[in-house]
Amino acid sequence: MLKNGMLECSVCHSKLLSPSSKTISRAYDKHRSNVSSKYRALNVLLVFGDCFLVGLQPILVYMSKVDGSFKFSPLSVNFLTEATKVLFAIIMLLLQARQQKVGEKPLLSVSTFVLAARNNILLAIPALLYAINNYLKFIMQLYFNPATVKMLSNLKVLVIALLLKMIMKRRFSIIQWEALALLLIGICVNQLRSFPEGTTVLGLPIATGAYIYTLIFVTVPSLASVYNEYALKSQFDTSIYLQNLFLYGYGAIFNFIAIVGTAIFKGPGSFDILQGHSRATMFLICNNAAQGILSSFFFKYADTILKKYSSSVATIFTGIASAALFGHTLTINFILGISIVFISMHQFFSPLAKIKDEVPSGIEMMHAQNHRSKEVSILNMTAGANEDSNHRSEADERQPLLPM
Repeated sequence: MLKNGMLECSVCHSKLLSPSSKTISRAYDKHRSNVSSKYRALNVLLVFGDCFLVGLQPILVYMSKVDGSFKFSPLSVNFLTEATKVLFAIIMLLLQARQQKVGEKPLLSVSTFVLAARNNILLAIPALLYAINNYLKFIMQLYFNPATVKMLSNLKVLVIALLLKMIMKRRFSIIQWEALALLLIGICVNQLRSFPEGTTVLGLPIATGAYIYTLIFVTVPSLASVYNEYALKSQFDTSIYLQNLFLYGYGAIFNFIAIVGTAIFKGPGSFDILQGHSRATMFLICNNAAQGILSSFFFKYADTILKKYSSSVATIFTGIASAALFGHTLTINFILGISIVFISMHQFFSPLAKIKDEVPSGIEMMHAQNHRSKEVSILNMTAGANEDSNHRSEADERQPLLPM
């Protein structure tokens, strides 16, 4: 919010010189260090909810396959998921509007909607990236088991950290970078000798196909998460349900365009978005919608790194559930990899890993020293005046400061 040529952070109301990504990140860091117990409780609930939903998602995708393939269009699932989230955002906006107090700016007025749409146009970028990523989730499930897909997705944490540093100027300590390196090691340990020899993906050796899919599967959603967090936090005063309405609306549009394009190339029969769906796909749509809604609260009120680490915790749930339901073997590599991931998460969020305040530059130190010397001289000048004033009587001390 601009006031008198200064940017006031809507998170912690600190004065900023310019609306850059660096200042938004620093303002949020200050806000995060002073969060209340309610916000910490919210973070705990978000982590537990995310672990359950994210861990269940690969299981539902696996259950949706028939004879190793999908009888439905993944684009239709993604479109119905976005439509469900749009409906949820509209319902919550209506409920929020009914709870507004007298004198507050109407939440559902045309002017408020147009202004919010203009200020949140950046949400179109993560919406497009999420549309691509949601399709890739199904492609990955055709060639990898659920536990492997979940473990590969943990690579996003390292990519997100690099993007946060480049785009939002987020700061990480050496210990936190080491924790991210441990996370990468844990993922690599899990993947050792996890692919049968001679297996191919789209005519490519499994190693080549895995590298290509993993690269896309990791980079695209990482970009989406970082842009989503930046867009949500930069317009913190805007209702999260209104922001979700724009984000999910863009996502529904992009997925509908993809469905139309598929119908043009494959024929009108592929336009039936309900074709091939089952009870498992309905549960999958509800799970994906709830997961997306929960993610928006992570990005606005918590942190992208916390979101991805909580998704990493869901790996153990996915592995145990897939072993119990589908007979997938929990290898020693998987157990060791999960252990390293947990150590990495503990190290990253340890109080010892907390980033220290930046050391001021030489010029800033000179200014601080000059300012400090001026303060010392002023104190010395006023010291004598204070001593002279000590002999004043109580009557004089009670004299008014200004002439009557």
